[in-house]
Amino acid sequence: MEKRKAGTGRQKVAMEKIHKKSNLQVTFCKRRAGLFKKASELCTLCGVEVAIVVFSPAGKPFAFGHPEVNSIVDKFLARNPHRITGSHQLMEAHRNANVRELNMQLTFVLEQLEMERKKGQLLDQIREATRRQSWWESSIDLLGLIELEQLREAMAELKKSVAEQANKVMAESANSFPFLVNRMGIVGSFENKFNGVSGDYSSVPRGNYFGHGQGSF
Repeated sequence: MEKRKAGTGRQKVAMEKIHKKSNLQVTFCKRRAGLFKKASELCTLCGVEVAIVVFSPAGKPFAFGHPEVNSIVDKFLARNPHRITGSHQLMEAHRNANVRELNMQLTFVLEQLEMERKKGQLLDQIREATRRQSWWESSIDLLGLIELEQLREAMAELKKSVAEQANKVMAESANSFPFLVNRMGIVGSFENKFNGVSGDYSSVPRGNYFGHGQGSF
């Protein structure tokens, strides 16, 4: 029994700097979104305060903070935050609740966006597969030699199938109405008639066979 060749599967991406500029920008955008998403989840699940500042390869800054980047930076630099009053604590709790709700909504939207992106990729694959399978619908001038050979074989097979079906129908008609075969002279196979049709039907008799007026067969 022939052994199947093992597939490569998902390969681990080497952790080294990307040199192609377009790939670098795409990777940065994807990883930045993933980093901010993980930070948002950490804030929602654990109620922590987080501040992240990222500079793009072009030097453009991007920041994420909970509750705010500035307040987190000030707290980090001061190392001795001011005493928080009760009213401030209440406002902070209300703001944190709103931030958690927004983080949950953001996570949901990002998940939906990822699902739609995968659906789009799947639709593109289906369109490409359909286009490849329907190449015979293109103009003959656009087909190559191999496709023309396949089209010719398909047409020959179709002609054969039509002839077989026609012969079957004619045979069933002969068994059901044998007097039509005798009076109309239907003999031979449909395929032979199909290959040598002259278009002269003057010899076909016409008559009132069923008592419903003149009929043509």
